[in-house]
Amino acid sequence: MQKGKGQKSRMSKPETVHGYAQSGDLNALQKLLNDNPSLLNDRNPVMGQTPLHVSAGHNKVEIMKFLLSWQGPEKVNLEAKNMYGETPLHMAAKNGCNEAAKVLLSHGAFIEARANNGMSPLHLAVWNSLRDEDHSTVKTLLDHDADCSAEDDEKMTPLNHLSVGPESEKLRKILQQCLEEQRRRKALESCGQTKAKMDILESELSGLVGLHELKLQLRKWAKGMLLDERRLALGLKVAARRPPHMAFLGNPGTGKTMVARTLGKLLHLVGILPTDKVTEVQRTDLVGEFVGHTGPKTRRKLQEAEGGILFVDEAYRLIPMQKADDKDYGLEALEEIMSMMDSGRVVVIFAGYSEPMKRVISSNEGFCRRVTKFFRFDDFNSEDLAKILELKMSIQSENSLLYGFKLHPSCTVEAVAALIENTTTEKQRKEMNGGLIDPLLINAREILDMRLGYECIDTDELLTITLEDLEAGIRLLTVQQD
Repeated sequence: MQKGKGQKSRMSKPETVHGYAQSGDLNALQKLLNDNPSLLNDRNPVMGQTPLHVSAGHNKVEIMKFLLSWQGPEKVNLEAKNMYGETPLHMAAKNGCNEAAKVLLSHGAFIEARANNGMSPLHLAVWNSLRDEDHSTVKTLLDHDADCSAEDDEKMTPLNHLSVGPESEKLRKILQQCLEEQRRRKALESCGQTKAKMDILESELSGLVGLHELKLQLRKWAKGMLLDERRLALGLKVAARRPPHMAFLGNPGTGKTMVARTLGKLLHLVGILPTDKVTEVQRTDLVGEFVGHTGPKTRRKLQEAEGGILFVDEAYRLIPMQKADDKDYGLEALEEIMSMMDSGRVVVIFAGYSEPMKRVISSNEGFCRRVTKFFRFDDFNSEDLAKILELKMSIQSENSLLYGFKLHPSCTVEAVAALIENTTTEKQRKEMNGGLIDPLLINAREILDMRLGYECIDTDELLTITLEDLEAGIRLLTVQQD
């Protein structure tokens, strides 16, 4: 009798929540959990597995459904990981438990979960299919769009794990067909995303006056990057594009800084840069006063700019006019920047007057090798300035001094251009360029305030700047400069 009990004890499953989950004893498991609900996500001592892991790995579907529908305050952890980082779906996949996999997926199990070695459930299902010659779990995962191109920590996809043999060839055909379909679908999805990105690009470019060559180059970069996205989506291997270092040449007020900020957003949008930040620096931000200060100071700014654009304004000030000035450390700062430009971690834009910038270009033999794009920012003519004024008034942020105000219909681009042409000198326009517009508009608002009486209650009139206000604003600006 004692021997019989001993035999029974050795052959029966332990009376634990994990034992019942493995054997499929639903009644016993229900009673145990009703008495002690805290056992719902209990970990076994060897593998760190929950009852859901165990039932999924043994295809005990009724147990799984009970656990997943548990109504207590604590819910079953669908994504719990055992000591190997495997979820219940991993357990179902690697043991070929197709029905268990279906139950887990129907409850929202994450199909791309990764174990500690980076393997997805599909990796493990492929491994099991080769062993058991049963592809049903693989097909279930593929029906739920498991990623056929997913790589584990050794850069192996499920296809890479196939060996030679009839079963491998069957699986290879199934996976290859699914992989091609996934790539086609991703490529189609990227079409809509590409169009949306190009629409944003065009919207940003429409806010830039002139600069036709720069706009053309941006469109080329954007199209190339977005086509690379398509190529990668189709499984093609393409070389990464190098960051385009640039020089912006032109007078103050021609929009160099504003364009650099816009460029940061656009290069990030199309994938050339990982961030849209633009770090603006001048000589004083880079050059130290004593020996040994310049290198660390410049490197800190370069580190700050990583992933975005480093915009070096008035870059010619890094190079002394007198070559014999051995106390100037600007050249050291330039050399530090040059050494970083080949890393691909930052895009550098050098900006400044056209003539003095020749000193920078000739000071370092590697400058033109690294800076491959030179853009000239021409002085704005009266029509350009009128377009800038119209853009500023049509796009006002809440912190702008002109927020809420608008132009009178008589303030057409043609009318404002004629006004600027007749009331400013060529010298004034060349010296100020786009810098003329903000003070002009602020003056015009003040003229409007002076013109209106306290009794005015016409909401339209209170917010409308007229052509006469603009004219008075320009004349006041001329007086202020004199």
